[in-house]
Amino acid sequence: MATSQRVGIGFIGCGNISAAYLTAAKNFDVLDIRGLADIRPEAAAARAAEFGLKALSIDDMLADPAIEIIVNLTIPRVHVEVGLRILAAGKHVYSEKPLGISFAEGQKLVEAAHKAGLRVGSAPDTFLGGAHQTCRQIVDSGFLGTPVGGTAYFMCPGHERWHPDPAFYYDLGGGPILDMAPYYLTDLVNLYGAVESVIGIGTKPRTERIITSAPRKGETIQVKVPTHVAGLLRFVNGAVVQLSMSFDVAGHKHLPLELYGTDGTLIVPDPNYFGGEISRLKTGGEWEIVPTASSYADANYRSIGVADMALALRTNRPHRASGDLALHVLEIMEAFEISSNSAKLVEITTRVQRPEPIKSSLIGEELGR
Repeated sequence: MATSQRVGIGFIGCGNISAAYLTAAKNFDVLDIRGLADIRPEAAAARAAEFGLKALSIDDMLADPAIEIIVNLTIPRVHVEVGLRILAAGKHVYSEKPLGISFAEGQKLVEAAHKAGLRVGSAPDTFLGGAHQTCRQIVDSGFLGTPVGGTAYFMCPGHERWHPDPAFYYDLGGGPILDMAPYYLTDLVNLYGAVESVIGIGTKPRTERIITSAPRKGETIQVKVPTHVAGLLRFVNGAVVQLSMSFDVAGHKHLPLELYGTDGTLIVPDPNYFGGEISRLKTGGEWEIVPTASSYADANYRSIGVADMALALRTNRPHRASGDLALHVLEIMEAFEISSNSAKLVEITTRVQRPEPIKSSLIGEELGR
């Protein structure tokens, strides 16, 4: 890709997830990383040294005319605050998930971007991985027949077992819904389309958790959010999907994501990853393994959403991991809490089109080397 076609990007937030973004960004020629910033200058300096990049102050990054997109990797509670500051500087923003910790503040960010003529993008972008794009092809082919339903499961004992600083997972903006459900819900919207209504129940079995990972091993965490949530999603296409997200389960044998139709069943790989085994079953037939038919399934490509957004800027087309998609997912996630508190079904007010699938003709030509 010609140097003039590349898009200057910066990163605000140099915590745990930034290494995955920076490693994957090397796969995409369109991304020209111009600097890293963090509220802790030492964190930006350390990550910049690790990747051979330049550390900047946040103010200098916002003022740099060579930077068009800023990737916001701050903690969830300040995603919207930082995102609004990026937009005010005249730059596009791509946010780590979730878009915000409430639907109202997510709306504020998306509306500010629309008013300013700027773009909002948001993780997760795993639905752009080769395995999930292959599943999209299978669904679009009509293999399932009429969509009937599905299941979505993420359940574990809790992030305090492995994360070096896990407290925010149990604070406002945390919990299994805002932390893990974005992967599942975004992929489900990619496969099935928009959600129409939600009913759910959330519980908090423990008010305190003990960290068992270094360096804070032995410290106590206060739990401020539900840590086990279950419910049902009704999609506009009529399908009903059961969902369960938990930080309170020792172990289970559910598959991460299954789709059911009148003519068949599709086993979708874990939506936290870009690849994985796909299998399907026709009514009356036998299970078969489906080879992945799209690129970006063999590694961690946790910058593909940013790359697609950068290419969309250059080609004047919609980007796939969009603010509108993330806002729809955020409204769905908040609906679980509203439903649990009210013991009522919650109608979803937003509607979003399924992102365009990645076609093989775009691979190499646009997204990567």
